[in-house]
Amino acid sequence: MKRSTLNLVLIAFIIAIAGTVHAHDDVQKSPSCLHCGMDRATFAHSRMVVTYDDGTTVGTCSIHCLAIDLIMNMGKTPSSIEVGDFNSKELIDAEKAFWVIGGKKPGVMSKQGKWAFAKKEDAEAFVKDNGGNMATFDDAMKASFEGMYADVKMIREKRQMKGHMHQ
Repeated sequence: MKRSTLNLVLIAFIIAIAGTVHAHDDVQKSPSCLHCGMDRATFAHSRMVVTYDDGTTVGTCSIHCLAIDLIMNMGKTPSSIEVGDFNSKELIDAEKAFWVIGGKKPGVMSKQGKWAFAKKEDAEAFVKDNGGNMATFDDAMKASFEGMYADVKMIREKRQMKGHMHQ
């Protein structure tokens, strides 16, 4: 390989790495979910970031934990809410995303999956392959709040079972 070609490949590689690091800088700022402690890099496809009108931001692993944060901060108004696109893992505007609720893929911190997509055709393809229903952000938030008791119960039972397995 010629030296100039090698240099171009090296520069392209560095730019690609820098772009990936920048794309997930929210994970570097909040590596684990504030509410459950889960690794947000592992759940980049479902992670969320809420920015409140006072400038504070909170990173969560899922819409379930976002719902908890919104309840805990009822005195604050969200100025933006972002979610990881299921396919690309890039943050997108949660209110403009195409959401899918349900289907055969279990959710993060929830029995019922709630997935966001930047492109409608990606959401439709997910529904075709996995089931579920197309939805809005408001629909997904409502489903999160409505399923909260069952989801918290499921999480506690799983943690209790893990505790028994370690004894």
